Order: sequence, then C-alpha cells, then structure tokens
Amino acid sequence: MSASIAGVGLAVFVVRSRALWEGIGPASVIGRRRLEKRAFKSIGRTLGAMPEEELAARVADVLAVDAADFRQQAEADAEVIKDAVEEGVFDNPQAIVGLEYEFYAIKADDCTLRRVPRRLLELIGFEKELGLHNAEMTTSPQPLNAHGLAAQESEVKARLRTALDVTQSERMRLVSDGLWTIPPEGETADTYLADSVERTAITPEGNDRAIRIATNMSDSARYHAMANTDQADSAGMRIAAPHVSLQADTVMPESLITSIQPHYQVAHAPDLPEYFNYALRVAGPLLALGVNSPFFPADLYDEDATADEILRDGWMEHRISVFETVLNDPTTGEGKVRFPHDLESVDEAIDRIVDDDTIVPMPVEPGERFDDQFPHFRRKHGTYWRWVRPVFGGPTRSAANARIEFRPIPAQPTVRDSVSFLAAFAGLMESLTRLEHPVLELDWQLARENFYDAMTDGLEAELTWITNDGREITDGLELYEDLLAHAEDGLVNRGLSEEDAAKYLYPLRRRVRQKVTPASWKREQVRAALEDGADLADAIERMQQRYVSRQSETLLEGSFADWNGD
Repeated sequence: MSASIAGVGLAVFVVRSRALWEGIGPASVIGRRRLEKRAFKSIGRTLGAMPEEELAARVADVLAVDAADFRQQAEADAEVIKDAVEEGVFDNPQAIVGLEYEFYAIKADDCTLRRVPRRLLELIGFEKELGLHNAEMTTSPQPLNAHGLAAQESEVKARLRTALDVTQSERMRLVSDGLWTIPPEGETADTYLADSVERTAITPEGNDRAIRIATNMSDSARYHAMANTDQADSAGMRIAAPHVSLQADTVMPESLITSIQPHYQVAHAPDLPEYFNYALRVAGPLLALGVNSPFFPADLYDEDATADEILRDGWMEHRISVFETVLNDPTTGEGKVRFPHDLESVDEAIDRIVDDDTIVPMPVEPGERFDDQFPHFRRKHGTYWRWVRPVFGGPTRSAANARIEFRPIPAQPTVRDSVSFLAAFAGLMESLTRLEHPVLELDWQLARENFYDAMTDGLEAELTWITNDGREITDGLELYEDLLAHAEDGLVNRGLSEEDAAKYLYPLRRRVRQKVTPASWKREQVRAALEDGADLADAIERMQQRYVSRQSETLLEGSFADWNGD
C-alpha cells in the first residue's frame, strides 16, 4: 500500500476491497488435510491467482535477501534523503492532500464476505491488497483548496460508482466499513482467517525450504514472506480483544479491518515535526468521532462469553487492537504498530524509519523515478507501522514531497463522511500550525491516553485538550467546539468559503451534537435485536445487513447523519 502511494508523490485515495468468490469452502469444511491443496488450487484458478508453488518460489526469493546488506543500503538511502531535505528538494509552494479509502466486498443478497476475482479488480481499476476480499483504488493528489477537495470527492464518487455498477453484475457489493462481521457463505471467520498450507520451494542456494501460504491471502510475496522470515516471531499473528482470541500462522487476520487514511503534504520539509506533533494531539479526538468497529464475527467470540458481557466489555474501535495484536510481538513492550513519540527534527523522522525492525528485507528493482534513488528506504517504510507516520517520496524531483499519513480512522459509512475527515484533518494541520495553537503543549502521554481511550469508549471517552486560550479541559463539547472551529478556520484560510467549509465539517458536527458514531449506532442495532429475542450471531448479522442497506441508500450522495433515527 505505502509503495503505491509513494509512487504518486502524495497520498492517494485507496479503496481496498476484496470480494469473496463463493464456491469453495475452507479446507476444514471439505476435509482439511486431504483436500486443502485441491481447495487452494481451485480458489486460485477461479480468482486468477498464481499457483501456490510459484508463489512459494517467489516467497523463497524474497527470504533470500540479506538482511544486514538491506539495512546498510537503507542507511545509505537515508543520507540521500537528508541531503535532499537540506537542499529544499522536498519543499513545495502549497499544501497537497490525498486519501486512502479501503473497502471489502460482500455477496449482495445476504452480506456474506466474498472473494474478488483478480480479473474483476483489473476491470474496475482496483488493486489487490492483503486479503482476497480487499481491493485498492487510487486518486490523484490535489491542492488543498475548494477545487482540490471537490476534485477528491468527485473522483472517489465517479470511480466508485463505476465499480458498484460492475460488481452489481457479479452479485457483489463493495462495503465501506471498519471490520467485516459475516464470513463467506458456508465458512467460518476462524477458518477463513487462519487457514494456510505448506509448500516446498527451492532456495537460490538449491536447498528445499518449507513455505507457509495463507489460503485466502493475495498472491503478494511480501505478505506471505512475513510468516516465513526469521523475524516472523516478532509478529503476534493473533487477535486478542475482550472475549476474542484467535491464533494464526500468518498475518491474514489483519484483513478483518479496513480504513481511510488522509495525507497532508507540508510546504517546508524541515517543518514536518511540528505538523506531526499536532497530528498526534488530534488523533484521539478524531478517532473518537470516527469509531466504527465494535463487533467481531460472532464465531470469533469465546464460547462461554454471553451477549451481555460482549456488549459490556467490547470496545468501540477494535480495528486498532486487531492491527496491533496481529503485527506486534506479544512478548515485548512497544511493537511496530503503535502510537509514536513526538518528533524533534526531520532527520529524526528519517532515522526512525531506518532504525525500525525489519521483518521482510524485500528485493529492490532499479527504476527511473526520483524516489528510486532511495529504494531500500521506501521498502522499509512499507512495514513502518505507526498510527501517524511521515512519508518521503515523489515520482520526479519537482514532485518530491514530505507528508503526514494519518492512519487512525476506520472506513466510514459514506463517501461524504470520509471526505469530512480528510477536510477536518487538513484544516487542522493548516490552522493549528499557523496559529501556534497551545494544544501542542499537551503532554505526549496524555495524547497517547486520549488515543486508546477513544479506541475503547468513542465519544464517551474523557479526553484531555488544551483550548485556544490555554485552558486544559476534559469537557467533550468544549473540546470539539475548539477542534472543529480550527478545522474550519484552516479550510477558510485555504480559500474555501465559510459555507463550503461548514458543509465539509457538518457530518462531524452532527455526531458531536447527537452523540452518535457509527460504532454506537451498531451497538444500538445489536442491543435492539437481542431485546427482540435474537441470539448474538443473529443480532450481529441483522445489524450488518441493516448497515449495508442504509449504506446502499447513502454511500455516494448522503451521509451517516441521514441514518440517525433508525
């Protein structure tokens, strides 16, 4: 994902969706050991994926890359970037914005997850991502102004409209959501996420090597290599959440989740740390507004957990914990996926990426792009998983840029809600830095606590904020009044009319006023179904089907605010 984004110079809009082709059950359903190879090949042929033997050979090639040499090359690349920063290569006359937007695919009539045939991804202009149900679409980065934001929204709608029309003929639908909850027809979430097969590949030295291949993962050698590298133990490959525990042999459980990721390009690269540190302060409040993954697929919950316990103990944004527990080492302290510390300099931002643990030292091919001058650094950045992270890249020297990638927000119910978060984040980056807002003085530890409190409690969390007049507060209404006022100020300062700026932020203001988020909406739907006599599995299924139904009416032209009153 990050490599493709770097390839466009700025954040690009990504729609990840991998619909599930419904015809082959998991190996456990049709005779796990005896027929797993037949099932894997059948799925692969139907989806247009490469044979597993060929994939295993590609994984073996990846694993043959010398880790020490890779690190040395990345360190050398870092010096190239530092020199370019000092020369002003990454400076730009204006702020640029972009968005990644992830989707998954379902069977249109019953909302069960679906695998997307590779030919269909190509037809609709989407790219593959981690799971076979994921897909990725990119839009062009745009200047932060009225026309640029309108262009972002229009491109998303235009390409998504085409994708929806094409997938409809295949009886599937793309869903914008934080975490899928209904597994493929005839399968369980447990087996879909955890199934894998072992194949033997020949190493470049001519030796046999066993390679673990996730059955429902895309045929990207990088993803599969994570389960086979000597550093594999540094990834938990598990899900650990209240009343949920799943252990896998690959990173496939991470494909449960989908997100939006706004990007903001700074005008002067040496100023990146200031923008970055402000982004850390707004991470908790914006996450609290956007929470959208309060439930897992029902079969992942512990058998002895009751519906009441799951409702009582569940978090508002399980996507955060899924990403962390799948990819972090459970036996150590801070993992690769974490809330990062403040930055003091742009050199520190570059060094952090170089010094980060390398799980898969990927092979590097020569290229003609500007950022091919530091290819090992770019590869390393692909597994530099932080909830806010700096990005350095660009296809040409004139398009080189330094930007902030903001990763906390789950995929939202509608395009308008997603663009609202993009506008809010960009407006805040503009206004907070320009006005030297005192929230920058909020202690980093409090900013981190805000983030994880927002994960667990959403808008009910007691978040700490410093207002424009320097007061430290925990009142939510006052916090969001200050936060959204500065987001609007930033947009107006970039040339938007007050009316247009207010329009972009309206979906978020409505959430504050009504104290309703997508996650709280889902919880109310499940609670109501339980009160009507449904069991937990049926209640989650009804909620998900209602979510898809409401989204089908509002995805392109409405907003989540239209759902209130359900």
